[in-house]
Amino acid sequence: MHDTVLAIEQRGAVLHLQLNRPEKRNALSAELRGRLLDAFEDAASDESVSAILLSGAGDHFCAGFDLSELAAAEDPAALFADAGRYHQVIHESPTPIVAAVRGSAVAGGFDLALMADLRVAATDAVFGQPQVRHGIPASYDLVVDAVGDPLARDICLTGRLVLAQEAVAARLVHRLTGPETLMDVSWALADEVASNAGAATTKAQILIRQPDRFKD
Repeated sequence: MHDTVLAIEQRGAVLHLQLNRPEKRNALSAELRGRLLDAFEDAASDESVSAILLSGAGDHFCAGFDLSELAAAEDPAALFADAGRYHQVIHESPTPIVAAVRGSAVAGGFDLALMADLRVAATDAVFGQPQVRHGIPASYDLVVDAVGDPLARDICLTGRLVLAQEAVAARLVHRLTGPETLMDVSWALADEVASNAGAATTKAQILIRQPDRFKD
């Protein structure tokens, strides 16, 4: 099934969710966040889905929340009313998530990649929380889980960008490949996860050890 902002395809036991706003570097509009939230909630109760592959259309994974939408809004706060639930549903997804990242994965796009269980990156991938340079807080709790405290503080306090090779060295990225083979490698990894009969159980055990970060 396809719609304007999120392309959805199921191949075997893998559900592919592709952010589909390439002209905006797949920025997370309110509509796109809502579609993602619905898709993850549906997948959680769908026994035919054993893994989720998350990617972005075009040359970028995701440039974060759509700031142009925020700037044009009469009530900016209303655009983010569901942000806590959006983060919680994805972060606590009982279905294992593989993120295929090329180009920018920054700000809210970095958060989205961090909420995946496994990350495959193209050699042109760039990660970071550059929004801190404009007074927008970083998601330190997500970053520190992935890379540990010293590097997390560096990323979240300076807003500097992390290139693919450094991301591999920091164990932020689990597989590195060229842009032309990114989706093949990512599909293979998602298929491998999906073929494991204990994948959902293993993910559930991991979640038990995670705090309820996005609950009021």
